[in-house]
Amino acid sequence: MRIIGGQAKGRIIQFPAASRERPTSDFLRETLFNILGPLAEKSFLDLFAGSGSVGIEAASRGAKEIVFIEKDKKIAAVAKKNVVSCNLDSVCRIIARDVGAGLGDLFKNKNKFDIVFADPPYNRGLVDVTIKLLKQNPVFTEEAIVVIQHSTRENAESLLNEKLILIDQRKYGDNALTFFKWSAHDTGKI
Repeated sequence: MRIIGGQAKGRIIQFPAASRERPTSDFLRETLFNILGPLAEKSFLDLFAGSGSVGIEAASRGAKEIVFIEKDKKIAAVAKKNVVSCNLDSVCRIIARDVGAGLGDLFKNKNKFDIVFADPPYNRGLVDVTIKLLKQNPVFTEEAIVVIQHSTRENAESLLNEKLILIDQRKYGDNALTFFKWSAHDTGKI
């Protein structure tokens, strides 16, 4: 696995061989960042961060602040090593906690992000859990984009309502990238 663009382009990212989880492929990362466009002056939250490849890609492409949340402490330590090896530790922070607790801490501290990316483990019912956690802990700016990477067998569209708006979805084999925005008119429902 390698960084696709920006100042750390070509750097190799390590991933623990013993991990059961799969990292986001180079192809999906390149697709994601081509869709998102320029990241200068944007803050980026990487949920279920794993070895950090997506957040590191965001930092490499100019995001001003990147926060990673990864509950597995060993994998979070690998993410930290990857950040340091890419010389991006000045803009990156890693939280080794589960996503719910990490989001709660960020919300209590009034953190806000322009882009929220989540890659929960596939086919475990975590797409809807992630959306509900974000609803409970709105750590995003009014214009934020929320991107969920998930299996095409998971129906992210079932979560849509007048508050959560689908803006794009791309499918590649068993992988989907679903892009949402939250409406500024919160009805309190999700």
